[in-house]
Amino acid sequence: MADPMRIRAQVAGDKATVRVLMSHEMESGQRKDAAGKLVPAMHITEVSATHNGKVVLTADWGSAVSKNPFLQFVVKGAKAGDKIGVTWKDTKGDTRTDEATAS
Repeated sequence: MADPMRIRAQVAGDKATVRVLMSHEMESGQRKDAAGKLVPAMHITEVSATHNGKVVLTADWGSAVSKNPFLQFVVKGAKAGDKIGVTWKDTKGDTRTDEATAS
């Protein structure tokens, strides 16, 4: 299982800027190993974010996203103490969900 995501949600006025650093190897399926064989594709395919349980972002990703991707977005109507959750799913079917409190 991947390491926890690092999520920061900073509130300014009625908006929260959310920054997420995801830990994932993100193999494209085009790289070869030392023996010359293709390394199988393994990358994040779906990302979603919630604000107090309500979905505020969904994204479909492909193999072109870098290793340990960074994501930043803004949530309107947020205030300090609100919960921001982020979930990803990869090509192997693994899923990771983490949550942070807006400050």
